[in-house]
Amino acid sequence: MAIGFIGLGNLGAAIAKRLTSMGEEVIVWNRTKAKAEAKGFVCESSPKALLEKCDTVLMCLFDSDGVRNVLTMENGLLSANLKGKTIIDLSTNHFNDVIEFHAMVKKQGGNYLESPVLGSVVPASKGELTAVCAGKEGTFLTCKPLLEKFASTIFHLKEAGFAAKMKLINNLCLGSFMATIAECTALGEACGINKKELLEILGAGGGKSLVLAAKTQKLIDEDFSPHFSTSAITKDLHCLQDLAYSLNRPLYTASVTKELFSKMKMMGKGDEDFSSIYQLFKA
Repeated sequence: MAIGFIGLGNLGAAIAKRLTSMGEEVIVWNRTKAKAEAKGFVCESSPKALLEKCDTVLMCLFDSDGVRNVLTMENGLLSANLKGKTIIDLSTNHFNDVIEFHAMVKKQGGNYLESPVLGSVVPASKGELTAVCAGKEGTFLTCKPLLEKFASTIFHLKEAGFAAKMKLINNLCLGSFMATIAECTALGEACGINKKELLEILGAGGGKSLVLAAKTQKLIDEDFSPHFSTSAITKDLHCLQDLAYSLNRPLYTASVTKELFSKMKMMGKGDEDFSSIYQLFKA
């Protein structure tokens, strides 16, 4: 049976294309049908119509508001008969909202797997994402073979909400590393060090990381076409602040990092790749 997919942003489109390349029949729903068809997908008329043709639907949306809308809109997913159906949510959700999504789908007789992914467009296209899942073990085990088509590393934290929290914590590392690497790059250039050599040395030294490996060429070329946008990391770090507040804990490096990306967004750079924060330090 075909796999349903909702959310054809940069990451979502890469995952959907990866599934197609792995032999899965993928059909989609997208608000702009022409956009989906331009990317080579068959587009259904509504989320409900999509779910009626698929036992499993994956969502990869920008935020929890988008997920809630797809679930509850007219002819949304929750208006379909969910018995025997599974929704795999790859979105980075707010940790409170995702608890509601588990309950909403369960109430309608369906299965919901919270499964945010770590990684961006390039690892998605190679099947090298990391998936962090939360939900019933039976649902997880049923979904795992499908997840393995685009994720090489998969974790199951079981308790609802834990995957969302882990994704936010991971993105503190992601945003902090990117900001530090960008500042180091700009500082080194100000000293007169060749940028390519500088990044090579950082990659062999204290800057060695998945972030630097993924963003070195973007920094060299100053090509900030989006894989993971500034708007997305800003949103995630805001959610992380909510998480810390709920635990009555301060955030130090996260607060500074969030404000740096917020400044980039305010400057009109929200749709650029988050590595474009380099421009803030180079200015």
